[in-house]
Amino acid sequence: MIKKNLTGKGILFLLSQFSVLAALQAQTQFYVSPSGLDSNDGSLRHPFSTIEKAQTEARKIPGEVTIILREATYRLAAPLRFTPQDGTQDKSLVIRAFPGEKVTLSGSIRLDSLQWQPYRKGIMKTSVAGRPLMDMLTVNGEIRPMARYPNYDPQAIRFNGTASDATAPERVKTWKNPAGGYLHAMHGSDWGDFHYRITGKDRKNRLLTEGGWQNNRPSGLHVANRMVENIFEELDAPGEWFYDAGQSTLYYYPLEGEEVNSASFESPQIRCLIEFRGDRLTPVRNITVEGIDLTQTLRTFMEPYEPLLRSDWTIYRGAAVFLEGTEHCSLRNCNLYHLGGNAVFFSNYNRHGEVSGSHFNRIGASAVCLAGDPEAVRSPSFTYSEFVPSAAIDRTQGPRSDNYPAYCRIHDNLIHQIGLYEKQIAGVELSMCRAITVSHNSIYDTPRAGINISEGTWGGHILEFNDLFNTVRETGDHGSFNAWGRDRYWHPDRQTLDSLLTAGHRELVPADAVETVQIRNNRFRCDRGWDIDLDDGSSNYHIYNNLCLNGGLKLREGFYRVVENNILVNSTFHRHVWFRENGTVFTRNIVMQPYEPREPSGYDLQGTLIDYNIFTDSLAWKITREHGTDSHSLVCKVKFVDPASGDFRVSGEETEVFRMGFQNFDMDRFGVVSGRLKALAEQPVMPVPVYHTGASGSERLTWEGVQIKNLDSPGERSASGMDAERGVYVIAVAAYGTHWIDFLKSNDVILGFAGKPVNNLTDLFNAIAGVNLKESHQMIIFRNQKEQVVTLPADMIHTNIRNQ
Repeated sequence: MIKKNLTGKGILFLLSQFSVLAALQAQTQFYVSPSGLDSNDGSLRHPFSTIEKAQTEARKIPGEVTIILREATYRLAAPLRFTPQDGTQDKSLVIRAFPGEKVTLSGSIRLDSLQWQPYRKGIMKTSVAGRPLMDMLTVNGEIRPMARYPNYDPQAIRFNGTASDATAPERVKTWKNPAGGYLHAMHGSDWGDFHYRITGKDRKNRLLTEGGWQNNRPSGLHVANRMVENIFEELDAPGEWFYDAGQSTLYYYPLEGEEVNSASFESPQIRCLIEFRGDRLTPVRNITVEGIDLTQTLRTFMEPYEPLLRSDWTIYRGAAVFLEGTEHCSLRNCNLYHLGGNAVFFSNYNRHGEVSGSHFNRIGASAVCLAGDPEAVRSPSFTYSEFVPSAAIDRTQGPRSDNYPAYCRIHDNLIHQIGLYEKQIAGVELSMCRAITVSHNSIYDTPRAGINISEGTWGGHILEFNDLFNTVRETGDHGSFNAWGRDRYWHPDRQTLDSLLTAGHRELVPADAVETVQIRNNRFRCDRGWDIDLDDGSSNYHIYNNLCLNGGLKLREGFYRVVENNILVNSTFHRHVWFRENGTVFTRNIVMQPYEPREPSGYDLQGTLIDYNIFTDSLAWKITREHGTDSHSLVCKVKFVDPASGDFRVSGEETEVFRMGFQNFDMDRFGVVSGRLKALAEQPVMPVPVYHTGASGSERLTWEGVQIKNLDSPGERSASGMDAERGVYVIAVAAYGTHWIDFLKSNDVILGFAGKPVNNLTDLFNAIAGVNLKESHQMIIFRNQKEQVVTLPADMIHTNIRNQ
């Protein structure tokens, strides 16, 4: 009927309307290329030349708009800024790379027209035009260290090299004018770091500095773990550089074979590349950045920091990608690298944000942070020793406002080599936020925790299928996963807190930790701490189906923690200063060592359930039973399916284990899932399960916090890569309280000490007995398929040996 009623004019009218619609649809895609012109129409054939022009035109178009960037490095003089003009409830924007092309947003400038001349001793110098900021320098795409002491050492544990005499007057005396340099030092207890700008020196050659606000548990600087940089007189090693701002002169010590005249030199000029700026009432909505490289931002360790309530952290609220006041905004399939500070920060009000499919590498601070507004917290305190008097505490449950991140998703990201400059950082940091899902991320090579939750506000997070290992590399006394819970109910004085908790104060425990945090189906390995560490006050957690490969699990004082169906390989459960009636449940877990500490203090079992677990040897169970737990637990030498390949499912033959209620969980779903990231992601070293049998050949000792035994099994030989069953095998190193944490790792094999071969435990202790322990000695270890020499300082070694 319609066809019959159409006239020639009607057909022409419809065709004209279709043409208009097609043209409109074509204009929903704008193209940008350095070869284009902003006077063009932004089409594929006639692209714009700048992203800003495309953004301006996109704001005029309703509905869905895509900005497609052609291959190039787009150097930003200021951040790209998205506001509610760019994305609303009815309007969306995608900015992405052209398929198959590499697009880079960079905060750096190229240092062009450099005229290099020899200076002295292999050092080159050149004038630099324009007086740029020179805080970070890349040469041929790689970050180079400032002139520093001690020199950069990629194998050194902290700051790539520290020295106790870094600030000694004898050294400072050799510096003509250290103003503008930096002092970096670890916390006295290695809980984090401090940074100072050097402003000069006094007549006694003591440094004058400003800074030190980067840690919320201040203490004196570590006496040994210190490093100084940007000191001209310390320019003495290949790869180092120094910029004399007064003379606009750059000094550079080239690497061997490096040709400076053909090399590419770049220096970041801005701290942020992309920012989303809205608020709770008018949020930025429905914007996605996809498939783009984001690189080169300024370092931020001297920017203003703020405390994250009573956690150990202070933080710079900024990042290369900064989001505040957003809904449904995403960063997908991007590469973020060579960034001076945080990579991504969700600040205050954000809903349903997402970071997924992205690769974070060579990041100055944290990879992804989510932190709300302290004004949204009821009765907040901001330092460890600060508290609100009990009578003045707001008893209302939950937040005061909705100005915090919630219902966001951090999924399928590869995060490694982060914390280049700042050490109190994490792969994913959660503070004053709610219901965040952190899933299928691979996080490793971090100076501190892989995932950190700073306090209980306001829970509901799901942490699942993550792969965290090689964490806590430069700090101490925490784990691959770390949390605090110094919430409204918590008080810094334990005696006061105990009295409060028996006087009607207990209802405040869930006032901030409103919803349960679920930690499930993850794989953890921490060789310098606990695999899972719930520290001061952490409450309302359900921890299940996790594979802990080395450090075990710690629960400090807190409430309502249910820990079930986890596997603690070669490790155990650590119980620290518990409250009475705390509601902890620890059940149906596979445990391979006695609970720690062996003689718990301030440990109250009333109101808890610690029972129905599976111990792999009778001695561990017997020692644990002495403290009133696990009367119904099972002793069984559990057989795992294929530990060498990471399959720690319990063999179907172990019927007793399953009758106890333990259930197998998937061992092949940890970490990233996208193909490109799986091809890049590393895997943790798989431990050899060690069982105590009581036979002399398998004797296991604890020596100054290090668990050791004779290497006497094919599994240990295979795991370590040794050529024969010889040497002393390192099972595990204690998470705290031992100096060995800086020198030995699990799966190491000790082959020599003080020039004497070590084939077994007897050889090791005979060698130790025959030397002066007040002197420095060398130990030969086998690690990563090769022998290595470890130099042990004087007065470090004792002979405190304890049979397990």
